[in-house]
Amino acid sequence: MNFEFSDEQNLLREQARGFLAENCQPRAVRSILEGEDSYDHELWQSIIGMGWTSAVIPEDYGGLGLSYLELSVISEELGRVYAPVPFSSTVYLLTEAILVAGTKAQKKHWLPKIAGGQVIGCFAVAESEGQPIEKSINLEFEDGNLTGTKFLVADADIADLAVVFARDKVGVSAYLVDLSDAGVTREKITTIDPTRSHAKIAFCGAAGELLGKEGGGWELLEEIYNRAAVLFAWEQVGGSDAALDMAKEYAIGRFAFGRPIGSYQAIKHKLAHAYVKNTLARGNCYYGSWALSNNTPELPVAAAAARISATQAYYYASKENIQTHGGMGFTWEFDCQFAYRRSKLLAVNLGSEYWWKDKLISAIENERAQ
Repeated sequence: MNFEFSDEQNLLREQARGFLAENCQPRAVRSILEGEDSYDHELWQSIIGMGWTSAVIPEDYGGLGLSYLELSVISEELGRVYAPVPFSSTVYLLTEAILVAGTKAQKKHWLPKIAGGQVIGCFAVAESEGQPIEKSINLEFEDGNLTGTKFLVADADIADLAVVFARDKVGVSAYLVDLSDAGVTREKITTIDPTRSHAKIAFCGAAGELLGKEGGGWELLEEIYNRAAVLFAWEQVGGSDAALDMAKEYAIGRFAFGRPIGSYQAIKHKLAHAYVKNTLARGNCYYGSWALSNNTPELPVAAAAARISATQAYYYASKENIQTHGGMGFTWEFDCQFAYRRSKLLAVNLGSEYWWKDKLISAIENERAQ
């Protein structure tokens, strides 16, 4: 079992890194952080032009038909530059939900539009603060219409199509909702990372189309989360590596008492610990990508391991990057905040670290019981 990317995939990495170095520089991220826009429109159009939104969509539906290994490479590079675009909501969540549970008609209608960049997606689960569970879903679906509210939905203020989890006569089901419906209103919410917009969605008689089995919504959510967790983890690894690189460069160039601060043991230990955490997370991400690409029974364990280790690595690297920069690291003018903000956001964007630890334990127990 070779947990390495192929020469072709590494070539894709080089191309993606070069493209993003030119089109997503720190000043572009800062412009979204300090401005009124919810995302970088120009970068998003360029990403669509590169075909990344269509990466794993089959060719029959207008996609490139690539594997999840190629998408993993793209995800890592997007994470490395803190890309302020709705890629994860559209590609990791909406696209996966339709690929896994959509009917032929739903795939034929929506996948070409996602591939062509005509649709931005979002994934509406939570209805209040805290970790959502199946029993906490109160948004109602009755007579073809949705009534209720979803809270802290990533990219909801800019999305065209949502996967919404609601309670119907059978249980919790998933529904596709066109957010241009007159029964939908949205209110933007500020989070720790304004470069990734969030909003509250209110549904008042909005039409919904069943996605997957009636009453099978929570089972679908668990499956989509396992798949998306691997891709989110790659984003986190990309960000944690970028934070470590930033800390290393500063430690080499910053002198104190006549020598680089990187020569002092305290700084060496910080960066060494970050490197170990990043390497562990990367190993788990390779395992996750293998499980996802081959759709193996190991995916729940692999996804949880990747998610947990990447969350821990990203937070540690982003925190120690600030500490390595000293007082300057806490100032608005320095870019250290980009990694810290994104690490904190991604740590809860797909469920908390503690929730994923519970999932990991359950997945291991299920494996051993078989």
